[in-house]
Amino acid sequence: SVKSCENSQNSSDTNLNKRTKSIYTPLELQFIEMKKKYKDAVLCVECGYKYRFFGQDAEIAAKELNIYCHLDHNFMTASIPSHRLFIHVRRLVAKGHKVGVIKQMETAALKAAGENKSSLFSRKLTALYTKSTLIGEDILFNDSVDVEEVTADVPDNYLLCICENGDNLKDRKKGDIVTGIMAIQPTTGEVIFDSFRDCASRSELESRVLRLQPVEIILPSRLSDQSEKLIHSITSM
Repeated sequence: SVKSCENSQNSSDTNLNKRTKSIYTPLELQFIEMKKKYKDAVLCVECGYKYRFFGQDAEIAAKELNIYCHLDHNFMTASIPSHRLFIHVRRLVAKGHKVGVIKQMETAALKAAGENKSSLFSRKLTALYTKSTLIGEDILFNDSVDVEEVTADVPDNYLLCICENGDNLKDRKKGDIVTGIMAIQPTTGEVIFDSFRDCASRSELESRVLRLQPVEIILPSRLSDQSEKLIHSITSM
């Protein structure tokens, strides 16, 4: 009985907002768990016929989209209609934000007919949009969105991946390294790849990055100091 009491207390503490001393709603708890997984993204959460933003995401959306934001239970919240989702996603991405779309995995009709009709809708991340991955199948095949309105001013946005092979100790000390790159243009399907030996100045890598002008770069967990300094220099300009 003591153990049961402790478990109950721990559960109560988890569901309690320590700042306001009020209980989190099931939807708020669901959002908290999703936000832990996608901390760097602005999350759009499907709730019926609209998408809602919570907490700091709501404040960002209110500022960037010029929409109303207000306190609801434990979080600031803002909302947009479902049929305008991808127009607003595009605007947020253009402002430099990574945007995650959280969709309901059940329809209201199926849920009403099921055994768990009184429980919370199950939700999960279905898309993650950035400047290089803005165009996705949701936008291209959504009948309620004018594709020309969404894609009219989308530039050639390359996503660039870089990897290195510096196993040779002598080459590593000199700064020489074999580098591989792959650039992908999601809107057209274009793929560019190359492999080359580079010196300590990383002039070969620099010329390729400057020519492609990628909007995003994916780096390996281990990157040589020379390459890291070059990438930092280019991206900070």
